[in-house]
Amino acid sequence: MPLNIVLIEPEIPNNTGNIGRLALASGSNLHLVKPFGFEISDTRLKRAGLDYWQHLNLHYYDNIEEFFSKNKNAKMVFLSSHGKKNHWDISFQDHLFLVFGKESVGLPKLLLEKHKDSLFKIPISGNHVRSLNLANAVSIVVYEGVRQISK
Repeated sequence: MPLNIVLIEPEIPNNTGNIGRLALASGSNLHLVKPFGFEISDTRLKRAGLDYWQHLNLHYYDNIEEFFSKNKNAKMVFLSSHGKKNHWDISFQDHLFLVFGKESVGLPKLLLEKHKDSLFKIPISGNHVRSLNLANAVSIVVYEGVRQISK
């Protein structure tokens, strides 16, 4: 199956650790694009990922340009609260890249504009919540993908 979870410039070590655990549990690959808002040796990252971190299929990139250069032929979708289509409308398939932005501001505006046809959101009810926690959002999308692919 594997899906590919991509975190562009993650800022919070606990989120990244939890997403690492999710990647391993779902059979997904994890791609981390620098700069990070923490050190990879951060104990909060290790604690959230527990002892699973060493078993991850993990890929690091020095910057966003390197990520897109190395994965230029990959099928990608982008997740943002600015998306018009819902995440369950994604055509999930093996090896799909699910690209998420950093916790504070999401994906860079340039990516939003360039990939607006493959931009999706998780629907949120009410006016008091702007977005979901990144680890929660990744979980929702990944397991919708697992559900669709395993049908």
